[in-house]
Amino acid sequence: MTDNISAAVLSDLAPTGKLRVGINYGNPVLATRDPSSGDLRGVAVDLGRELGRRVGVPVELVGFESAGKMFDAVKAGAWDVAFLAVDPGRADQIDFTAPYIEIEGTYLVPAGSSLRAIEDVDREGVRIGVSSKSAYDLFLSRSLQRAQLVQAPDPNAAFELILAGKVDVVAGVRQHLVASVAKLPGSRVLDGRFMAIQQALGIPKGREQGAKYVREFIDDVKASGLVARAIEKAGVRGVSVPPTAARR
Repeated sequence: MTDNISAAVLSDLAPTGKLRVGINYGNPVLATRDPSSGDLRGVAVDLGRELGRRVGVPVELVGFESAGKMFDAVKAGAWDVAFLAVDPGRADQIDFTAPYIEIEGTYLVPAGSSLRAIEDVDREGVRIGVSSKSAYDLFLSRSLQRAQLVQAPDPNAAFELILAGKVDVVAGVRQHLVASVAKLPGSRVLDGRFMAIQQALGIPKGREQGAKYVREFIDDVKASGLVARAIEKAGVRGVSVPPTAARR
């Protein structure tokens, strides 16, 4: 059953007649991409399809290998809504809902590293590999005092930097880093986090009726347990669903 959608909301969400949903499959918490078929699946995919069902339009999944590339694509009008992290550096182009998932940004270090804790990393001479324009790249660019960021096109390319000895540590989403440990014997993911990454649904600026609708949609799918069920279905661990803020 679909919602009773106004023409203004429909025009904002599906101006081409279908809902084009930006999916970052470089973040395994949000989505994964089957290497042979190219099929996308995961929490963001399930939520995007539910949004399309409620609006009553076909859904087109638009996949990106990094959040930075997905953010850049907003200027080209490549998607109508997208699942990505809230960040002040994106707020001039995108209106965000409340977060629906909170995940940890942390570090991976190689065998023999003297870096033992999160607070050890921001030192002179420390090189940190990051996925360019990711939420953690934007955050670290503002907050680091001494360490140097080395940017790569996507999370996998950032990990390649440490394999090549070009960086001393890799920043990223905990789940992606944990999955990468096997590729670098003796490496470890540091305990704790340098940031809480708040994942939300975004819509291009200027689509005010659509923005209001997706904010209400995210509040509803959190409160109803749909987000929690999507997380369980995807087998994602180590994430939390932030509480829905009371509306004034």
